[in-house]
Amino acid sequence: MRPIAITTVDAQDGPSLSVVGDTYRLIITGDQTGGAYAAIEMLVPPQGGPGPHAHAGIQESFFILEGEVVVRSETQTYTARQGSFVSIPPGGAVHSFKNESATTARLFCVVIPAGLDAFFQEIGTPVAAGTFLPAPAMGPDEQRRLQSVAKKYGQELFPPDFLTH
Repeated sequence: MRPIAITTVDAQDGPSLSVVGDTYRLIITGDQTGGAYAAIEMLVPPQGGPGPHAHAGIQESFFILEGEVVVRSETQTYTARQGSFVSIPPGGAVHSFKNESATTARLFCVVIPAGLDAFFQEIGTPVAAGTFLPAPAMGPDEQRRLQSVAKKYGQELFPPDFLTH
Protein backbone atom coordinates (compact mmCIF):
# COMPACT_ATOMS: atom_id res chain seq x y z
CA MET A 1 0.00 0.00 0.00
CA ARG A 2 1.41 3.38 -0.95
CA PRO A 3 1.16 6.40 1.34
CA ILE A 4 -1.73 8.78 0.80
CA ALA A 5 -1.12 12.50 1.21
CA ILE A 6 -3.26 14.38 3.70
CA THR A 7 -4.39 17.96 3.26
CA THR A 8 -3.21 20.63 5.67
CA VAL A 9 -4.10 24.32 5.67
CA ASP A 10 -2.42 27.01 7.76
CA ALA A 11 -4.52 29.45 9.79
CA GLN A 12 -4.53 32.26 7.21
CA ASP A 13 -4.31 30.20 4.00
CA GLY A 14 -7.06 30.46 1.43
CA PRO A 15 -8.39 33.58 -0.25
CA SER A 16 -10.70 35.92 1.67
CA LEU A 17 -13.67 37.37 -0.20
CA SER A 18 -16.20 40.02 0.67
CA VAL A 19 -19.63 38.53 -0.09
CA VAL A 20 -22.75 40.64 0.68
CA GLY A 21 -20.78 42.46 3.40
CA ASP A 22 -19.54 39.27 5.10
CA THR A 23 -15.97 37.98 4.72
CA TYR A 24 -15.55 34.35 3.64
CA ARG A 25 -12.19 32.57 3.68
CA LEU A 26 -12.12 29.64 1.27
CA ILE A 27 -10.20 27.10 3.35
CA ILE A 28 -10.64 24.23 0.88
CA THR A 29 -12.29 24.65 -2.52
CA GLY A 30 -13.97 22.23 -4.87
CA ASP A 31 -10.96 22.58 -7.16
CA GLN A 32 -8.86 21.02 -4.38
CA THR A 33 -11.34 18.22 -3.54
CA GLY A 34 -12.43 17.19 -7.02
CA GLY A 35 -15.79 18.83 -6.31
CA ALA A 36 -16.52 16.58 -3.32
CA TYR A 37 -16.83 19.38 -0.76
CA ALA A 38 -15.67 22.86 0.20
CA ALA A 39 -14.85 24.31 3.63
CA ILE A 40 -15.37 28.01 4.33
CA GLU A 41 -14.72 30.22 7.35
CA MET A 42 -17.42 32.88 7.50
CA LEU A 43 -17.03 36.15 9.39
CA VAL A 44 -20.43 37.79 9.73
CA PRO A 45 -20.49 41.35 11.11
CA PRO A 46 -23.42 42.74 13.11
CA GLN A 47 -26.50 42.89 10.86
CA GLY A 48 -24.64 40.80 8.24
CA GLY A 49 -25.56 37.51 6.62
CA PRO A 50 -27.09 36.37 3.34
CA GLY A 51 -30.72 36.90 2.47
CA PRO A 52 -33.17 34.05 1.89
CA HIS A 53 -31.87 31.52 -0.62
CA ALA A 54 -32.06 27.82 -1.50
CA HIS A 55 -29.76 25.30 -3.16
CA ALA A 56 -31.50 22.00 -3.82
CA GLY A 57 -28.40 19.99 -4.67
CA ILE A 58 -26.15 21.04 -1.76
CA GLN A 59 -25.90 19.95 1.88
CA GLU A 60 -24.75 23.00 3.87
CA SER A 61 -23.63 22.70 7.49
CA PHE A 62 -22.40 25.32 9.94
CA PHE A 63 -20.63 25.14 13.28
CA ILE A 64 -20.72 28.40 15.23
CA LEU A 65 -17.19 29.11 16.46
CA GLU A 66 -17.84 32.56 17.94
CA GLY A 67 -20.85 34.81 18.37
CA GLU A 68 -24.31 33.94 17.14
CA VAL A 69 -26.56 34.08 14.11
CA VAL A 70 -30.32 33.77 13.74
CA VAL A 71 -31.11 31.05 11.20
CA ARG A 72 -34.49 31.25 9.52
CA SER A 73 -36.27 28.78 7.27
CA GLU A 74 -39.86 28.27 6.22
CA THR A 75 -40.33 25.91 9.19
CA GLN A 76 -38.36 27.49 12.04
CA THR A 77 -36.26 30.27 13.53
CA TYR A 78 -33.22 29.25 15.56
CA THR A 79 -30.61 31.32 17.35
CA ALA A 80 -27.35 29.46 16.76
CA ARG A 81 -24.86 30.42 19.47
CA GLN A 82 -21.22 29.48 19.96
CA GLY A 83 -20.96 25.68 19.89
CA SER A 84 -24.23 25.23 17.95
CA PHE A 85 -24.48 23.21 14.75
CA VAL A 86 -26.91 23.82 11.88
CA SER A 87 -27.39 21.53 8.89
CA ILE A 88 -29.44 22.41 5.82
CA PRO A 89 -30.16 19.19 3.92
CA PRO A 90 -30.27 18.94 0.16
CA GLY A 91 -33.71 19.45 -1.29
CA GLY A 92 -34.09 23.19 -1.53
CA ALA A 93 -35.06 24.47 1.93
CA VAL A 94 -35.31 28.26 1.77
CA HIS A 95 -33.07 29.62 4.53
CA SER A 96 -31.06 32.61 5.67
CA PHE A 97 -28.91 33.59 8.60
CA LYS A 98 -28.31 36.99 10.12
CA ASN A 99 -26.07 38.26 12.87
CA GLU A 100 -28.53 40.19 15.04
CA SER A 101 -25.97 40.71 17.82
CA ALA A 102 -23.46 43.53 18.39
CA THR A 103 -20.34 41.40 17.80
CA THR A 104 -18.91 39.59 14.77
CA ALA A 105 -19.90 35.93 14.41
CA ARG A 106 -17.48 33.31 13.06
CA LEU A 107 -18.82 30.16 11.43
CA PHE A 108 -17.17 27.08 9.96
CA CYS A 109 -19.20 25.96 6.94
CA VAL A 110 -18.93 22.75 4.91
CA VAL A 111 -20.84 22.26 1.67
CA ILE A 112 -21.28 18.89 -0.03
CA PRO A 113 -20.74 18.81 -2.95
CA ALA A 114 -18.65 21.90 -3.57
CA GLY A 115 -20.17 24.70 -5.60
CA LEU A 116 -20.98 27.53 -3.20
CA ASP A 117 -17.26 28.28 -3.07
CA ALA A 118 -17.21 28.88 -6.84
CA PHE A 119 -20.34 31.06 -6.52
CA PHE A 120 -18.60 33.13 -3.83
CA GLN A 121 -15.48 33.44 -6.00
CA GLU A 122 -17.57 34.81 -8.85
CA ILE A 123 -19.62 37.33 -6.85
CA GLY A 124 -17.09 38.20 -4.12
CA THR A 125 -14.39 40.85 -3.94
CA PRO A 126 -10.94 39.87 -2.64
CA VAL A 127 -10.16 41.44 0.76
CA ALA A 128 -7.47 41.12 3.40
CA ALA A 129 -8.20 38.38 5.95
CA GLY A 130 -10.52 39.56 8.70
CA THR A 131 -11.53 42.82 7.01
CA PHE A 132 -14.97 43.85 5.78
CA LEU A 133 -16.34 45.84 2.88
CA PRO A 134 -19.80 47.41 3.08
CA ALA A 135 -22.60 45.29 1.66
CA PRO A 136 -23.27 46.32 -1.94
CA ALA A 137 -26.37 48.36 -2.72
CA MET A 138 -29.05 45.97 -3.98
CA GLY A 139 -30.58 47.98 -6.78
CA PRO A 140 -32.45 46.24 -9.61
CA ASP A 141 -29.31 45.79 -11.76
CA GLU A 142 -27.33 44.17 -8.92
CA GLN A 143 -30.29 41.94 -8.03
CA ARG A 144 -30.56 40.74 -11.64
CA ARG A 145 -26.80 40.09 -11.79
CA LEU A 146 -26.84 38.08 -8.56
CA GLN A 147 -29.93 36.12 -9.67
CA SER A 148 -28.20 35.21 -12.93
CA VAL A 149 -24.96 34.10 -11.26
CA ALA A 150 -26.85 32.23 -8.52
CA LYS A 151 -28.85 30.26 -11.09
CA LYS A 152 -25.62 29.19 -12.78
CA TYR A 153 -24.57 27.56 -9.46
CA GLY A 154 -27.91 25.89 -8.67
CA GLN A 155 -29.06 28.57 -6.26
CA GLU A 156 -32.30 30.44 -5.99
CA LEU A 157 -32.50 33.86 -4.31
CA PHE A 158 -35.64 35.20 -2.63
CA PRO A 159 -36.77 38.70 -1.54
CA PRO A 160 -35.24 39.93 1.75
CA ASP A 161 -38.57 39.67 3.61
CA PHE A 162 -39.46 36.19 2.26
CA LEU A 163 -38.99 34.49 5.65
CA THR A 164 -40.16 37.33 7.88
CA HIS A 165 -43.46 38.51 6.38
